[in-house]
Amino acid sequence: MSQPPGTHIRYDLSTARIAPPRGFGAEVYRRAARLFLALSGWKTAGDFPATPKAVVLAAPHTSNWDGVWMIAAAGKYRIRLHWMGKASLARGPFGWLAKLSGLIPIDRSGGKDLVRATADALEQADRLLIAIAPEGTRGSVGEWKSGFYHIARLASVPIVFAVMDYGSRTIRISGELWPSGDYEADLALIRTHYADARGRHAGRFSLGGGKQT
Repeated sequence: MSQPPGTHIRYDLSTARIAPPRGFGAEVYRRAARLFLALSGWKTAGDFPATPKAVVLAAPHTSNWDGVWMIAAAGKYRIRLHWMGKASLARGPFGWLAKLSGLIPIDRSGGKDLVRATADALEQADRLLIAIAPEGTRGSVGEWKSGFYHIARLASVPIVFAVMDYGSRTIRISGELWPSGDYEADLALIRTHYADARGRHAGRFSLGGGKQT
């Protein structure tokens, strides 16, 4: 259900309810993901919202393992996550594997802006959850990039907060925000969800000022 711009909801972290069944394959994957997380010592907290479309803000992002834990958590929740990448990744002998993993090919020909292209993909889909790391690449330190915010604002979808905390080895689905249009004010609120989280490489995670992209 759509909410007015500026709506901020904190989720109850005492539960971690999963989405309704999506078929035999999804159930097999869910059981495997749940076992994998349990054997790795990871827990989940918070209910994944039933919203069909959202930007899922996944942070901290300091290691290639972050994507593994996030995809496994999505499987446990019976959620299919997608990620955006260059259209060329969908071509060639391994293009099918990239698509299977959730790749959304973004065509930037003609100078099309990545933010606008991703927002268009969200607007055109019936169901689409796109995972984005605000830091950009896993090795970056400092400024967050604002692309995730503008994608959600342009597509009129919520930002769902996925907090990967290595300190407690918990993936928290802690809340959602419908962008108000005041980036600085919203960013200050968003950071409260990640303020106590520790990345795999703690020195690489920062809540530094948001960089306009």
